[in-house]
Amino acid sequence: MAKKPTSKVTVASEVDTSKVSNAKTEKLEAFVADSTGQKITTNHGVKINDDQNSLKAGDRGATLLEDFIFREKMTHFDHERIPERIVHARGSGAHGVFKVYEDMSEYTRAAFLCDVAAETPVFVRFSTVAGSRGSTDLARDVRGFAVKFYTQEGNFDLVGNNMPVFFIQDALKFPDLVHAVKPEPDNEIPQAASAHDTFWDFISQMPESAHMIMWLMSDRAIPRSYRMMEGFGVHTFRFVNAEGKASFVKFHWKPLLGVHSVAWDEAQNISGKDPDFHRRDLWDAIEAGAFPEWELGVQIVAEEDEFKFDFDLLDPTKIIPEELVPVRRIGKLTLNRNPDNFFAETEQVAFHIGHVVPGIDFTNDPLLQGRLFSYTDTQLLRLGGPNFHEIPINRPVVPVHNNQRDGHMRQTINRGKTSYGPNGIANQDPQQAKASEGGFVSYNERIDARKVRARSRSFFDHFSQARLFLNSQSEAEKNHLIDAFSFELGKVKEIFVRERMLSLLAEVDKSLAAAVAFNLGLHVEKIPLNELNGSVPADADPEDYAPFQHEGELAISPALSMADTIKDSIKTRKVAILAADGVNADALNAVKAVLIDKGATCHVIAPKLGQIIAENDERVPVDESFLTAASVLYDAVYVCGGANCAATLEAEANAVHFLNEAFKHCKAIAADQSAMQVLEASYFFKKLPAQYDEETALREGVIVSDNSGELGEIFSKMIALHRFWDREVPRKIPA
Repeated sequence: MAKKPTSKVTVASEVDTSKVSNAKTEKLEAFVADSTGQKITTNHGVKINDDQNSLKAGDRGATLLEDFIFREKMTHFDHERIPERIVHARGSGAHGVFKVYEDMSEYTRAAFLCDVAAETPVFVRFSTVAGSRGSTDLARDVRGFAVKFYTQEGNFDLVGNNMPVFFIQDALKFPDLVHAVKPEPDNEIPQAASAHDTFWDFISQMPESAHMIMWLMSDRAIPRSYRMMEGFGVHTFRFVNAEGKASFVKFHWKPLLGVHSVAWDEAQNISGKDPDFHRRDLWDAIEAGAFPEWELGVQIVAEEDEFKFDFDLLDPTKIIPEELVPVRRIGKLTLNRNPDNFFAETEQVAFHIGHVVPGIDFTNDPLLQGRLFSYTDTQLLRLGGPNFHEIPINRPVVPVHNNQRDGHMRQTINRGKTSYGPNGIANQDPQQAKASEGGFVSYNERIDARKVRARSRSFFDHFSQARLFLNSQSEAEKNHLIDAFSFELGKVKEIFVRERMLSLLAEVDKSLAAAVAFNLGLHVEKIPLNELNGSVPADADPEDYAPFQHEGELAISPALSMADTIKDSIKTRKVAILAADGVNADALNAVKAVLIDKGATCHVIAPKLGQIIAENDERVPVDESFLTAASVLYDAVYVCGGANCAATLEAEANAVHFLNEAFKHCKAIAADQSAMQVLEASYFFKKLPAQYDEETALREGVIVSDNSGELGEIFSKMIALHRFWDREVPRKIPA
């Protein structure tokens, strides 16, 4: 739900974002090509008479060099693939709009955050980090969450992740981190995975990574959907208002569908069934008009409060707990249009953390400072030169005027004699803009320091927030953390790396380390921290880099757990309806109607495609067969009634497996009373409760009833709860 405005705030009336005239979309239209009914041409507009045969010296002769049509076509094909991103190579994007709820001019002069009547077009790209373009969506990984705002003051890129912290504190270590997590250079294995020696060898010697590694091993690393994950700006930025007064700010994206994940075993299965799971989910939701929505939240800290916390605001491995500084929700992002062409838009979009507008500025976060260089340097290689800003998806919606000229793939045709300033010949045009005219003015920060290679002592508490994260998790989430560490370290071949990592985990929590050690068949060896810290400069005293720990102001932070996320909607949830010939169509339609009315998507799954014939001879269309469908692609399962239908499903091994697997992954299961024999054929039947009232259903996640309307309503409430994680430990089943 959108934040309700206070009496002092004027909020623009609600609009149908699907019908809004999007300025950026209109500008892109000039570049859209529709070849329907057209004659084929070369890239320069010459119509082609024969696009099937190259020019030869005789019909069996050699191809001639003069065949300019062949050379152009083949050259373009040879260069169709640009160098993929080193990180965030696999992505998915969409267009949308952003509207601010309230005038934020008290804190920032950024116009798009001050005008409640304005609607800012955006392009958003989600991504995995470690894998190549062809890897799976379901890797255990950080997810990129990058938003390009096409504001009336120029482009603002909020380039973040679905985790609020990072592995390292200084950008100088970024190449080492990426080299460690990427496939090992001797054999190019493994793809899109951190479960290997080089990654954990690096992490086990980087105490500053302790907090981030807790996030990476948590369920946050395997989201249910891009639409159901948070986003964070990671760094601390500055807001600067019209009077030049600054505040520190952290950016958050809060999904209105809540924050949800999939189980790790489920993720591995999805990778085989549909490695494009997240891409497809985002595309399908937008095509169906179920537009994904997030609220933009900010944590604002007055400049005079910079040192009031027991952590350093400039440390990218730390969060500001929401209990200390609440997240203020100030606007809404809605994605309402899929790209017309993946390559031209999603692949060529160029984000840059240095793309800011007046009113938003940087801090001295050492990771942020390094990224300011890295992004431009990367785009120069990836997109062919300094004119990547002229690619349509990267163009701002406002005119560009400067003295930059020429370069690879220049598209702008600049008139005039001068390309320098000052210039008297052209009357000093283009001229500098005063701050009052919208000119960007860097924050006037006082700097008085020596030039050193060093790190602030205030950055050396590496474990307090890692422990806070762990302690804030539900029991199910803690168990998933143990399983994740056990899986990842179980793939590490070097025993000394495992032992080092266990010692580091013990600094976070001894019970966590002991549980992982038990699964690995090892003991937790106490290794001195100075031997674990591999980031000490050669001539430095290790004691000067020794980590310390604060008690911390908070014992737990509920905001860090997904257990209390939004669970009041089944919008866009996918429900599998298992059916066969002889189905009770009235019951099927009644349950389906309730689910669809509440926003769910329902697929009828049967032994074969086509249609099934109901008891009343009604023909029911089949969406998927058991050959192509899988429980891991759905959020819940309903088993239809009807004597013949139930008998067929009971005898269908794939149907029984479908149910067992759904139960294993803690999903909501409903069944018509006459389908009880199908449940009896499942492995988990003997673990079910004896009664199926609403209270039991909402606790256990299973409901059986002959009242279709009542079943549909209770089933909807069950699906909204997302998962029934309590099943995992006492009720593990083979599936």
